Amino acid sequence: MPAAEKHVLGISGGRDSAALAVYMRQNHPELDVEYFFTDTGKELSEVYEFLGRLEGFLGKPILRLNPDRDFDFWLKQYNSFLPSPQTRWCTRQLKLKPFEKWIRQYCDDGIKVFSYVAIRADEDYREGYNSKHENLMVQLPFKQAQIDKAGVLELLDGAGLGLPAYYEWRTRSGCTFCFFQQKIEWVRLMERHPDKFQEAKEYEKNAVEHGSPFTWSQGESLDELSQPERIAAIKRDHELRVARQKSKILVNPLRSGCEPLDIDELYGQAKACLACHK
Repeated sequence: MPAAEKHVLGISGGRDSAALAVYMRQNHPELDVEYFFTDTGKELSEVYEFLGRLEGFLGKPILRLNPDRDFDFWLKQYNSFLPSPQTRWCTRQLKLKPFEKWIRQYCDDGIKVFSYVAIRADEDYREGYNSKHENLMVQLPFKQAQIDKAGVLELLDGAGLGLPAYYEWRTRSGCTFCFFQQKIEWVRLMERHPDKFQEAKEYEKNAVEHGSPFTWSQGESLDELSQPERIAAIKRDHELRVARQKSKILVNPLRSGCEPLDIDELYGQAKACLACHK
């Protein structure tokens, strides 16, 4: 008898993983794919709303993998030091470990687990999750099918889902206080979700008082960033970046207006965590 198999696909609440879920449902209906979301409890409300709409399209629930211990627990374990690009303990403890714990039971039982990751064909710089078990097979369907960003948008539009609502002001999912946010995203978080911005300020103030070398935004505290003159400067810089980027774009009449500008395109590619942002 052939070895038992299990097929899983992690949903981040972002554009690409949602499009991959649509792709797998449409192109591989023979596979019983189990969709999962590692929930830290700190994601944007728009993420949870989008997950609900995606579940409606898929016709099945998205499993919530809740870590045994939440962000606040791990923050204490790390002596109130904030996570940062140099020390991504939030991704490790709140995203990767819950996934590995869940999937290990199947791998150890000899079940071959195929994990589908939404790395696009136009993302040569990205790396996927490295399997730590011989029975865990990482698959990259978008790479194999040569699906790029425009193809992702077409998949979501064709499914009637469109983009998550937060794409109006931010182009990454993940925690409200993600340290990979650009300064314009922090300003927009303050404007759109002032309660979440205030929560992030309180985390930061506590971290600094405990000697943390990191603030959420590089080079300045959120208190400094939220001053009126600083906000105006951040917005001016962002507008200049948008104007420069638009001047470089060659308009494709077949896809006119199809591809919104991503924050990473304006500020340079951030090495964001796949588990959070895809």
